[in-house]
Amino acid sequence: MIRQISLLTFGFAVSATLRAYSQTSAPATPPSPPVAPILILQAPPAPALIGTGKPVFTVYLRERGNVTDWFSATPNAEEYAHGDSLLRISLAQRVKKFDYLVEMSNSTEFALPQDAVAPVAAQGQLGLGASYFAASNNNVTPVAASFKSGFLRYHFKENNTLRVGRFEFFDGAETTPKNTTLLWLQTNRIAQRLVGNFGFSNGQRSFDGIDGHIGGKNWDLTGMGGRATKGVFTMNANPELNVDIQYAAYTRYLARQRVILRAFGIDYHDGRTGLTKTDNRTAAARALDHKNIRIGTYGGDMVAALPVGKETAELLVWGVGQTGRWGLLNQSSGAIAVEGGMKFDSVRTKPWLRGTFLRTTGDNNNTDGTHNTFFQMLPTPRIYARFPYFNMMNSKDEAIMLIDKPSPKLEIRTDMHFLQLTAPTDFWYSGGGAYDNKAFGFTGRPGNNHGSFSNLYDISADYAVSKQISMTAYYAHSFGKTVVATIYPVDRDANYGYIELTYKLSKALMHK
Repeated sequence: MIRQISLLTFGFAVSATLRAYSQTSAPATPPSPPVAPILILQAPPAPALIGTGKPVFTVYLRERGNVTDWFSATPNAEEYAHGDSLLRISLAQRVKKFDYLVEMSNSTEFALPQDAVAPVAAQGQLGLGASYFAASNNNVTPVAASFKSGFLRYHFKENNTLRVGRFEFFDGAETTPKNTTLLWLQTNRIAQRLVGNFGFSNGQRSFDGIDGHIGGKNWDLTGMGGRATKGVFTMNANPELNVDIQYAAYTRYLARQRVILRAFGIDYHDGRTGLTKTDNRTAAARALDHKNIRIGTYGGDMVAALPVGKETAELLVWGVGQTGRWGLLNQSSGAIAVEGGMKFDSVRTKPWLRGTFLRTTGDNNNTDGTHNTFFQMLPTPRIYARFPYFNMMNSKDEAIMLIDKPSPKLEIRTDMHFLQLTAPTDFWYSGGGAYDNKAFGFTGRPGNNHGSFSNLYDISADYAVSKQISMTAYYAHSFGKTVVATIYPVDRDANYGYIELTYKLSKALMHK
C-alpha cells in the first residue's frame, strides 16, 4: 500500500524552516542556471562579474523542507519532516592575471528525528534526517559556520590556469560545452559520478589542494591533487580528513563540438585506519582490517548530441575499471553506463525522452581475498539517485526519463528506475563517501541472497521565479522488492519529497 504524504505536513515543514531561518542570517554562492535547475547540484565558478576587475560579493541561500516516509519493519512507520538551511557568502575578484575567491558557509538542520536510527543494524538510519542526526551527536538542531572556499588562481592565458587553496571539484566538468544538450548531459549524467561536492547535502564537501588546466579551443588537460574536508551530514566542514585523491583527465571535442571524449585516471587513498570498512565480509573479519585503502580508477566517456532533421539525438557511454588495495584485500571492480535519447526541438515544449542503463560489479565471494564491489569514492550520489536510498555500488539500474519545459521558466522531469543488486550476496549500498572520522561514509544492508531490489518513480518541477529566486518541488515513491522486504517486512515501500527555495545575488562592490 502506498502511503500518501500529507500536503499540510509538507507545507508546515517548509514554513517552519523559513521561519526558523529568518531569525538567523541572510544569503551566498552556487548553482549557475543552465538547462535543468533542479539537477545542477554544484556551486558555479566565480561570478561572471569578476571579469570586470571589481570585487564581487555573492550571496546564496537555500531553504528546503523535507518529508520522509521510510520502509518499515514495525507497525509504527517512520514518518517525519525536517528542514535544511544553507547560506553561502563569497567575495571574488580578478586582478590582471590573478583571481581569488573567499567563501564562508553556514549550515543548519531543523527538527531532526530522534527515533529514526533503528536498533537493528541491518535497518540502519531511516532516511536523510536520521543521517544528519547520527552525524551530529544526536543534536536535533545542529548548526555550524565553515570556511567553504579560499583559493588563488593564476591565468597563464585563457585556458591555462593554476589554482591553490580550498575549492570544490567535480570530475567530468573540466570544460563548459556551448551546445546546451551536451552541457545538460555533462552536468547531470557525467559529472560527479566519482568526485563531487555532494551539493544536495547541507554540509557539502571541499578539497584542500592544487589543480591546473592546459587547453585550447577543442581540448583540455586537467590535473588535481587534494585532500577532502569534513561536511556532508556534518555541519562543521572546516577540518580535513585523511582522505586524498589525485586526478588527471584529457578532454577532446570532435564533430564541430557535438561530441566530447574524455579519458581519466583517479588515485584514491583513505588513511582512516581506525574505522571499520563497509563491505560484505563478516563483522569479525572487517574488525581486524586496519590497512589503508588505495584504489586506482581508470576510464573514459563519450557524450554526443547530433542533429537528426529538426530534432537532436544523444548518446552517452561511460566506463571505468578499478584496481589496488581494499585494506587487506585486493581490489578488482568496474562499472559501465550507456544512455541515449531523443530531444524533440521542433515541439514547443522540447520534450526529451531518454533511456539509461548502469551496471557495476558486486562481490559474490567474501572469502577469496579480493574485493569486487565497485567503489564510488567521493561522488554527489543524489544526481544519479534522486531519492538517495541507494547509490551506484553493486547496482543494476535501468531507467526511463522524460524532461519537458511547458514554459521558459518551468521544467518538469520524471524518472522510472528498475533496480537490482548485481551480486545478491553483497550489500545494498548507500551514501556518498567520507565525511567524518567517525563514519566510513558508505552504509551497507545485506542482500540476503536476493537480487530483486526496488522500482523507483519520481517527478520534479523547477520554476524560475526571477533571476535571483527559484523554486523546486520533488516527490518520489519506492516500490520495494525482495531485498527490501527481507529487512523491512511490514512495509517495503517508501516516500520522500521536498520543497526548496533558492536565492542568489551577485553585486560588484565598487567601480574600477
